[in-house]
This record gives sequence, structure tokens and C-alpha cells, in this order.
Amino acid sequence: MSHYLILGIFALTGLLALLASLCNWDWFFTARNAQFAVNSFGRRGARWCYGTVGLLLIAMACYFATQVPQA
Repeated sequence: MSHYLILGIFALTGLLALLASLCNWDWFFTARNAQFAVNSFGRRGARWCYGTVGLLLIAMACYFATQVPQA
């Protein structure tokens, strides 16, 4: 049961990162936590990076939701 909470957090975090990269949210990419990626890769590169990470988190949540045995 508790693994559904963790899977939900992974999926929501991935969705947030993916939507931020697709919508180019200024509040997301000017936040202090995103500045490392923006300074390292530029705004466009950071968008690609966060989009990729978002897709990976969503895919990982889906994979584990189907592979974790039901208790």
C-alpha cells in the first residue's frame, strides 16, 4: 500500500518536470534549484534535461506499478 504513495510521488514529480520543460515555465527555470542546469546547459538544454528526467520518472513509476507484486 505504501509503495503506491511513493509511485505517486515519482509520477507527479515527473509530470511536473515534463510540463515545466514543455511549457517553459519561467518560475520553474528561475528557481534556485534549477539554476545549476540552466547555467550549465543554457535554458534550452535545461528544458531538454528536465523533460528527459520527467519522462524517465513517469516511466519508472509505471514500470514499478506493474512489476511490484500485490501484497
